[in-house]
Amino acid sequence: MKGLPLFVCSQLLFILLTSTALDTITRDKPIRDGDTIVSAGGVYELGFFSPGNSKNRYVGIWYKKILPTTVVWVANRNIPLNDTSGMLTLKPNGTLVLVNSSNASIWSSNSSRSLKNPKARLLDSGNLVVSGRNDRNAEINLVWQSFDCPGNTLLPGMKLGRNLVTGMNWYRSSWKSADDPAPGEYVDFLDSHGYPQLFVVKNSSIVYSVGPWNGVAFSGSPNSKPNMYYTFEFIINQQEIYYKYEIKNASLPTRVVIDADGVIEHLTWIERSQSWFLYLTAQFGNCDRFALCGPYASCNINNSPPCDCLRGFEPRYPNQWYASDWSSGCVRRTSLACDQDDFLKLKGIKMPDSRQSWYNQSMNLEECKKMCLAECNCTAYSNLDVRNGGSGCLLWFGELIDIRELSHNEQDLFVRVAASELDSARKRRRKRSTLIAVISAVVATFILSVLAWFSIQRRKRRTGSEVLNEDMELPLFDLVAVTSATKNFSSANVIGEGGFGPVYKGILPNGQEIAVKRLSKYSGQGVQELKNEIVLISKLQHRNLVKLLGCCLEGEERMLIYEFMPNTSLDYFIFDPSRNASLPWKNRFEIAIGISRGLLYLHQDSRLRIIHRDLKTSNILLDSGMNAKISDFGLAKILGGDQVEGKTKRVIGT
Repeated sequence: MKGLPLFVCSQLLFILLTSTALDTITRDKPIRDGDTIVSAGGVYELGFFSPGNSKNRYVGIWYKKILPTTVVWVANRNIPLNDTSGMLTLKPNGTLVLVNSSNASIWSSNSSRSLKNPKARLLDSGNLVVSGRNDRNAEINLVWQSFDCPGNTLLPGMKLGRNLVTGMNWYRSSWKSADDPAPGEYVDFLDSHGYPQLFVVKNSSIVYSVGPWNGVAFSGSPNSKPNMYYTFEFIINQQEIYYKYEIKNASLPTRVVIDADGVIEHLTWIERSQSWFLYLTAQFGNCDRFALCGPYASCNINNSPPCDCLRGFEPRYPNQWYASDWSSGCVRRTSLACDQDDFLKLKGIKMPDSRQSWYNQSMNLEECKKMCLAECNCTAYSNLDVRNGGSGCLLWFGELIDIRELSHNEQDLFVRVAASELDSARKRRRKRSTLIAVISAVVATFILSVLAWFSIQRRKRRTGSEVLNEDMELPLFDLVAVTSATKNFSSANVIGEGGFGPVYKGILPNGQEIAVKRLSKYSGQGVQELKNEIVLISKLQHRNLVKLLGCCLEGEERMLIYEFMPNTSLDYFIFDPSRNASLPWKNRFEIAIGISRGLLYLHQDSRLRIIHRDLKTSNILLDSGMNAKISDFGLAKILGGDQVEGKTKRVIGT
């Protein structure tokens, strides 16, 4: 400061001292109720607060610039203050202590070692660290940090896992409620038995698992793959086992919360709307319930029933299985013979529960197979890491549970089965090939005799050819079959009518009920809307979207065939006073949740990013269980993966 006037030096010194004090607690500067400290960049604030409608007082950390207050860490979760006399102090040995009006300690940081000149500093990461006053890097030379004591929130840089040297266990627990931050029923933690994996438990019972880590992501959570916003990391070494995520743009507030119902939500702050956006949620369907289908069975949310035995296995208790109780799972059809067994390859699945497993990071897949075959109680094997063609070995021992179908998972599972099971499958394939060859010859002869008939039909279906192309794989229904199913389009079978035309109820010869949407010649919609709906809904698979079974395109007829919804549409209940009371609050809430899940899938999780543009009560259909399904995609619009706005030349939809 040589050459500067004395008063300038004094002002600079005052600013430096003040800025240091703003984010720091020292022995001489405790925090009283009403006081706060703020991180250097103004990101986080620490002080006393009352959650929700509660009058109890807690010490916590929250976002400084976000309203309403969003708390990310709480010190005294179990022991609240009942007045505003609390004070957070720093003891000479470096221990943070929260005292009440009687000067009794109700919470402390329990530092691992003592310091001579301690300070507690709130960082822009949201971490409160206690270190020596002269330590330049507080996060390296610390004796205690709030990141070691997570609440219900995981911030970028926080760990979930275990320190194998110190015994430190990093886990999250839900709040009891929005008014009470005390530990609730749900805990999110890393289980280190076998190959480590993350569990959500409720009162010690597992309710959800993300599956083992495959080098890129957890096998049951494909959305955790690295992207333009986040990076994810799973570390296993001699000192630590942990999972964490980082954010590439530090100015984007984000948090991962386990809520009071045990649901894990990844939330991002949207400055424009001044609200938290649900970026993704870990649990979104029945198949996310841990071990729903029992041993040796897989779960597929798009199937009904969702559970199915693996090939070579059959239900353990058939009567229970067909009564929708799948918890007992499946058993082998053929007993194993140890070194004479073979392996069934399963692709696109979530890996089984790995608590009874063994792993080696240096072995290759062939060595892994030989080791599993040599161990008679080994039930499956897989690569440990899918990157660069695959590496490592993961062996399972005991029953395989918590498998579900996930087409985007790149990790293959090899399940041990009796060799005869695969031999039978090969024989069936050979017989099928022979049968196909014979049938092909007969069919070829038949085709030659009916070429003229096909020529006629081709002209009849010209309209269909204009609508369908190679990108639209959808079954074609015969006009005669549809006419018969709807009793010649009887007016008694009309169940609704929209801009496209009337909708008829029909029954196919196999007893399946269908809904037939028939384009009216007076309709304002036409080929383009029909094509749009076929393109979109035929490629979408979600339980909250109506299922398109096929279409009928003969001559001038243009019809879409849907699954039948026995409880019609939502407006049938909402706008009729006589039926309004028959829709209780519980059903209304579930319907709203179903619509939200369907929209989240369209906007974020589907292969196509879709804006419906005609969402209204008449386009929300209800199945036999009063589950909501979004329908009518004639006016929907596809957006690019990174597109956030679009233009339209005409006013349409709702």
